[in-house]
Formats: sequence, C-alpha cells, structure tokens
Amino acid sequence: MAKRFPINPPHPERNCWGCDRFCAADALLCGNGSERTQHPIETFGPGWESWSGIPGEKDGDAAATEAPATDAGSTG
Repeated sequence: MAKRFPINPPHPERNCWGCDRFCAADALLCGNGSERTQHPIETFGPGWESWSGIPGEKDGDAAATEAPATDAGSTG
C-alpha cells in the first residue's frame, strides 16, 4: 500500500519525493537518479494541488471554447 502523499510538508527539502520511500536527501535508497526529486510545492509553490496544468482552466471556471478560424480574404 502506498503512503499518503503530504500536501504541505514542513521541510520538503529534507526528503526525496521520487517514490513511496520518502528517503532522506542524503541517503537515497531506491537509486532514483543521483539527485533527490523535489516536492511539487518546491517547484510550483503553494496551491500546486489544485492546479490542473491546463492553461485558462481553474476551479469554478469553465474552459472557453475557441471559435473556428475563418479566412476573411477568400471569395468564392
């Protein structure tokens, strides 16, 4: 069973977040590269868990649909 992933850990820089072991940054056991994997709060900042990754789409906002492009210069 996987461990529960913490949303806002007090010191995210102390652990590697690349697998379910959450190893100390100076004792990487899984061999997941040579450096630790950062917690999303370190890269995206507070509120990372509610970000969908889709530009323009936020909580409570409907995504705007784009109208198809028309060529105004063509006659025919």
